Amino acid sequence: MVGAPTDVNAPSSPGPGSPPGGLTKVVAASLVGTTIEWYDYFLYGSAAALVFGKVFFPSSDPLTGTLLSFLTYAIGFAARPIGALVFGHFGDRIGRKRLLIVSLVMMGVSSALIGCVPGYAAIGISAPILLTTLRVVQGFALGGEWGGAVLLVSEHGDARRRGFWASWPQGGAPAGNLIAVGVLSLMTSVQSDAAFQAWGWRIPFLFSAVLVGVGLWVRLSVDESPLFKAAQAKAQARKAAEAEPSPLLSVLRHHWRDILVAMGARIAENISYYVITAFVLTYCVDHLKLHKQTALNAVLIGSAVQFCLIPLFGALSDRVGRKPVYLVGAVGVGAWAWAFFALLDTKSFPMLVLAVTVGLVFHSAMYAPQAAFFSELFATRMRFSGASIGAQFASVAAGAPAPLIAVALLSGYGDSTPISLYISLAAVVTVIALLFARETRGRDLAEVGPRSDDTGAELAADRQAVV
Repeated sequence: MVGAPTDVNAPSSPGPGSPPGGLTKVVAASLVGTTIEWYDYFLYGSAAALVFGKVFFPSSDPLTGTLLSFLTYAIGFAARPIGALVFGHFGDRIGRKRLLIVSLVMMGVSSALIGCVPGYAAIGISAPILLTTLRVVQGFALGGEWGGAVLLVSEHGDARRRGFWASWPQGGAPAGNLIAVGVLSLMTSVQSDAAFQAWGWRIPFLFSAVLVGVGLWVRLSVDESPLFKAAQAKAQARKAAEAEPSPLLSVLRHHWRDILVAMGARIAENISYYVITAFVLTYCVDHLKLHKQTALNAVLIGSAVQFCLIPLFGALSDRVGRKPVYLVGAVGVGAWAWAFFALLDTKSFPMLVLAVTVGLVFHSAMYAPQAAFFSELFATRMRFSGASIGAQFASVAAGAPAPLIAVALLSGYGDSTPISLYISLAAVVTVIALLFARETRGRDLAEVGPRSDDTGAELAADRQAVV
C-alpha cells in the first residue's frame, strides 16, 4: 500500500541495499570506470592536437593537418548520441551495471587498437579511415558510459548528499585527462620529437588494455541500482496486462522540456572544456610556438586542481542548489574566455597555468552538479535514456565542433578574439537554459515524474515500484 505522498524537496533515506560502505564501493567503481573511459577519450584529443596531423595527414600544412585530425576527433562525438540512444534504451530495460561493463570493454579495446594503426606513410588512406572507425567506436561507448555511471551512484544514495556523491564519477573526466596528459608529458620528456612521433605516442593507447582489466575487476563487484531493480520488478509484473512503452518514446513524451534544459546546460560546459584542454595545446604549440610539454604541463596542473574541486562544488550544490552553482560556472567561464587567451599570449608558464586552472575552476562549477541535476530531472524507468540523450546530443553541437571551430577561427582571423566571443555566446545559451530549469536539489528519485502538466501515470508507476 502506498503511503502519503512525500515532499519532492524533502531529503529521502538511502535506498534499499545502500549502506554507507556499499555506496562507497559503487562510487569507487563508477569513478574508476569513468576515469579509464575518459583517459581513452581525452588521450585521443591530446594526440590529435600534437601528433595525428603529422602521422595520418602528412601531406597537409601543420594547421590544416591539425584541423583534419580534429575532424576525426569530432566524428567520435557524432557517435555519442547513437550510443546514448542504444545504451539508454537497454540501460532502462535490463539495468545500468551490464551496460557499463559493455561500454568499458568497447572503449578499452578500440583505444588499444588505435595504438596499433599504421601511419599514412605505411598504408596510405587506409590509415585515417581505420583511425576514424575506431574513434566512432570510442564515441559510441562513451555515449552510454556517462549516463550509466552517474545514475548508478545517484540511485544508490540519498537526496541529502546526492550532489556530493554523484559528483565523484564526474571526477573521472579530469582524472582521465590528468592521466592521459601526464603519460603524454612523460613520453615527450624522455623522447626526442622524432621518436615520439614515430612510436612513442602509441604506448599510452596500448596501456588502455591494462586499465580496462582493472576497471572490469572493480565494476563487476558492485550491485545493480536498487531503484532500478524495484522499478523493473513492477514493470515485469505489469507486462501481462499491457505492453511496456519504450523508454525512449516515454522520455520524449513526458520529459522533452527537461531534455532541452539538459542540452542547453551542456553547451557552455562542453565548449569551454574542449577549448581549455584540447585546443589550448594547438594554440600554444602551433600559434605561440611553445614546446608541447609546456602546454601539457599547464593542462596537467589544471586537471589536478579540477579533480579536487569537483566534489567540493558537488557538496555546495547540496547546500545552495544545483542552479546557483551551475550559473556561477556558466557566467564565470563566459567572462574568463577573454582573460584566458590574454594570459596564454604572455607565453609565461605561470600565466598558462593560471589561465587553464581558473578556466577549469569555472568549468567544475558546471560539471560537478550536472550528474545529480540531470538524474533528478527524469523518472526511473526512463532516466538512463533521458539523462544520456540530453547530455550526448548536446555534445554534437558543442564539444564536437569546438576545437574545429576554434582552429578555423584562429586560422581565419589570426587572433583569439573570435574564439573568446564564441565561448561567451555559449555561456549565454547555458544561462538561458538554466533560467528555464527547475531547481531539483533534495528530490527523492523514486518520486520524480513528468511535469505537472503531463499525465501522472509514470509518476504513479515510479511511486508504486518502490513500495
